[in-house]
Amino acid sequence: MKSQDIGIVRLINQQIGGPRFKTAQDVVGWMGAMQAQDYAMAKWAIGIRLRGSTELAIEKAVDDGAIIRTHMLRPTWHFVSADDVWWMLELTAPHIKSSVKSRHRELELSESLLAKSNALIENALTGGNHLTRDQLVEKLGNARIATDDNRASHILLRAELDGIACSGRTQGRARTYALLRERVPKTTRISREEALAQLAGRYFSSHCPATLHDFVWWSGLPVMDARNALEMVASKLVSEQVGSTRYWLGNACETVRYDSSAVYLVPAFDELLIGYRDRSPSIVSRHSSKVFSNNGIFRPVIVIAGLVHGLWKRTTQKDRVIIETALLHTDTRIPRTRIDKAAAAYGRFLGKAAEVN
Repeated sequence: MKSQDIGIVRLINQQIGGPRFKTAQDVVGWMGAMQAQDYAMAKWAIGIRLRGSTELAIEKAVDDGAIIRTHMLRPTWHFVSADDVWWMLELTAPHIKSSVKSRHRELELSESLLAKSNALIENALTGGNHLTRDQLVEKLGNARIATDDNRASHILLRAELDGIACSGRTQGRARTYALLRERVPKTTRISREEALAQLAGRYFSSHCPATLHDFVWWSGLPVMDARNALEMVASKLVSEQVGSTRYWLGNACETVRYDSSAVYLVPAFDELLIGYRDRSPSIVSRHSSKVFSNNGIFRPVIVIAGLVHGLWKRTTQKDRVIIETALLHTDTRIPRTRIDKAAAAYGRFLGKAAEVN
């Protein structure tokens, strides 16, 4: 494998360059977890990996509880399959809790206060109640629990990490919280070692080629845990040395069925970039600052043959979506028909006509 192949192989194995799954839950399960703080873009992140999908179909999978949106791995929103939510939470929540302890001290969020807020949230959601953030914050306020200065976010984060709250059904345009055990019946526990092996196996199958340091970044695990996890599954992987870097690949890592001229409108915060510590195989270094900022903002990108060639943004109207593009490479020439085809795919996903500026 050559260095220029890495971005292409990632594009294929992440299911963008050759989708092969039939349901949103299958896509998310294959990926392990998908970063999802930008909800609209996160839905498209699933959609671009699923032939013939629509935004309504992805929303239904979330509303039905087939996909759960919660805080996982690194302390940010992720989509995760309902089949995986319990063991992933048990594995990753302790490290996230430890990482926010100092901030909780600053906010005077003691363990006793968090236990009180957990009990209140659990009681409010029990019985199939799906409540918005504002509704839960109001209940916390009525109980004289301070929610200012970003305390509400940390209180709700803790309820998610403790396996109490998770994403609920959409109410109009508002997203809600629901009781996790009512959304997803608690499954049989697996050992920590098995969970580590499962997480590593998912990552290196879906994100390959990838390095140990990539896995450390993506999983949020301590380096020792990540290294042990990789060692547990190394016999089921293959490794390749590219320059001075060792990459790991799943045995089923695919390198075929790929149209090298295809244009993809990849969403903001997509796993194709955010899923790795080293993103150089997919983006020329001098353009990195235009694609992602120092404070963690990842912009929507135009990808061809595994390489970022430009940026795109959307403006949605009642019956159409307007796509604006900006190329990063002055020597890039993309046939208008290819851009139009990619925009049309996004338009079909939204159920709108697509126009390109």
